Order: sequence, then C-alpha cells, then structure tokens
Amino acid sequence: MTDSTASFVPSYYLYYDSPVKVVGTPDGGARLWRLSADDGAWKERNDLFVDVVLAVGGDVFTIDVSRFVQEVEWYRARYLSGEGPIFALYETVDAIVAVAEGERRRLTPAEQAMVHGIRRKTFVMFEEELQRAGHPGADPTLARQPGDAQSGA
Repeated sequence: MTDSTASFVPSYYLYYDSPVKVVGTPDGGARLWRLSADDGAWKERNDLFVDVVLAVGGDVFTIDVSRFVQEVEWYRARYLSGEGPIFALYETVDAIVAVAEGERRRLTPAEQAMVHGIRRKTFVMFEEELQRAGHPGADPTLARQPGDAQSGA
C-alpha cells in the first residue's frame, strides 16, 4: 500500500445516507464500495472516490467501523424484504424499536445492546452469504469483535 493510500484505507462513510467503504487492494491502491438498496450487496463505485474521500459537494460523513456495521444493517432492513433468518432478525429489531417509539421513549441500554448485537449478527450473516455468492466487496470480519468465534459474531 502506498503512503498516500494508507492514510484513508480502510475507511467508512455515509454518502447521502448510503453506506460506503474504501478498502485497500493487493497492489497498494484502493477501491470504493457502495451498498446497493436493490439487493444489499456492494457495488464498486470508484467514480465516487473524490466526492466521498475528500467530502466534495455534499452529504458525506466519516464514521467508525462499529457505526458502519449498524448503518449497513439499518439500510438493508429498510430497503430489502425477504424470508429467512436474516429477515426474521430484522423484524425483531423493528419490533424492539416500535415498542420504544410507541411508548415515546428512547431505547433502554439493554434494548440498545440487543439491537446492536442483532445487527452485528445480521451483518456477518449477510456478508457471508454475499461471499458464498462470489461478491468481492463482502467482508463479514468487519462486525467481528475480539473473542468472537471465527465462524460468526
């Protein structure tokens, strides 16, 4: 990785509310991946590199990896629908949030921890599915924390 690339790789952003990540390449370069609202996969969008990394002309926010994982899963849950364990977990998060909203209160610390943990889990599950399908932008390791098992969060 070149010195100029090393200063911002990896990095995580919200670009007009869409999660974006910049990751290094084996040759020392960088790739920019934007989350697709169509299928929840990563689309290579190097054409956005200057706009995102230099925050040119708009709604761009740098975020840490933990918040990035949460934003990705909020985005997927909002824009995607389907069946199976990932979508059941999205519904669980929605139910937790709906109860708090119905009671006109913030999530309790226990609820926040539950939502955060579920989203970490769904991130790993979704990214592992993307990897199995051959999507090069998938990286389930972003949601893993020290002490997690290798096969999941």
